[in-house]
Amino acid sequence: MLNSLITGRRLALRIVLVQLLVAALLALAFLLQGTRSALAAGMGGGAVALGSGALALRAFTAKPVAPNIALLRMLTGMALKWVLILATLYIALGRFALPPLPLLVGAIVTTMSFLFAAKLNA
Repeated sequence: MLNSLITGRRLALRIVLVQLLVAALLALAFLLQGTRSALAAGMGGGAVALGSGALALRAFTAKPVAPNIALLRMLTGMALKWVLILATLYIALGRFALPPLPLLVGAIVTTMSFLFAAKLNA
């Protein structure tokens, strides 16, 4: 197995774990405002972590593939990630009527935690 493939899988796992941790910490922080705010923050952060996990599963397969197939998997994984995130945010706002500010803060801060998780690799 290629070293870069193993490194990419490890980095993807680290990113998803850091995003889950950030989502849980944000949910705990918003618990001071109430359970609905905490649920919204956790759902926003969880949506980003779920999308990142789906991207990682789609992009990093069990065996090395041709470059054009790898690029196609990366692009479809990215599209799947954003469809999952937007669908979860839509359900949280439309179906459950959760407060929008904690929901967006959870999604944005969890997305930005990608930068921190990527720096842990170095």
